[in-house]
Amino acid sequence: MSDVGIKVEGLTKIFGSGDTEVRILEDASLEVKKGEFAALVAPSGAGKTTLLMMLGCVERPTGGKIWLGDELVWDENRWSIPDTRRIRREKLGFIFQAHYLIPFLNIIENVKLIPLTNGWSEKRAEKKAMELLEYFDIGDKREAMPRQLSGGQNQRAAIARALSNEPQIILADEPTAALDMTRAVNVVKMLRKIVEEQNVAIIMVTHDERLLPYCDKILAIENRKVVTKTQVPKGFV
Repeated sequence: MSDVGIKVEGLTKIFGSGDTEVRILEDASLEVKKGEFAALVAPSGAGKTTLLMMLGCVERPTGGKIWLGDELVWDENRWSIPDTRRIRREKLGFIFQAHYLIPFLNIIENVKLIPLTNGWSEKRAEKKAMELLEYFDIGDKREAMPRQLSGGQNQRAAIARALSNEPQIILADEPTAALDMTRAVNVVKMLRKIVEEQNVAIIMVTHDERLLPYCDKILAIENRKVVTKTQVPKGFV
């Protein structure tokens, strides 16, 4: 097996046509290996979230190729897999700016929901959920409802949920934007630890330059391409 987490070649995304055509990405390429933490930066409107949604098999590209691990999931003009939902359930973990926990489920029920949907037994899902909650120091909140937790605790629960299906890849869209600096750094340190201990690939969209030292590489969208940077140009975060 290769060490590729995410690989993209010639990725293009166009919205509209004719006078309303908007080109977001054009012949863009990137690679993030397993065990690598990449930050994705660009000005607002440059296509960061669109790129993440294509990598997450949610948004259809216009052209190019996408590999998730060793699996080719998009090939030029079609999904090359019969069920994109399976890929999202089994290979991917999503973390967003808002935690999106289900408000009428308690914390452990939120975390074990995806494994149960994937066919795990109740016992196995419960064990995995508790391991993650303990890992993120909120095991004592397992029976609490999301409204009873702080913003930082809810975000930790959301990260636990993203890891509950043992994903190979995590896509994080500004996961710290709603947090103060101390909590933001704590969340990014947790992601850094996950990369190192579980050998996953992470792409994190961020506008906060202070978080970049925790990442292995910086990807920027420039002129509808994805380029690797050693430092962030002005106006990109």
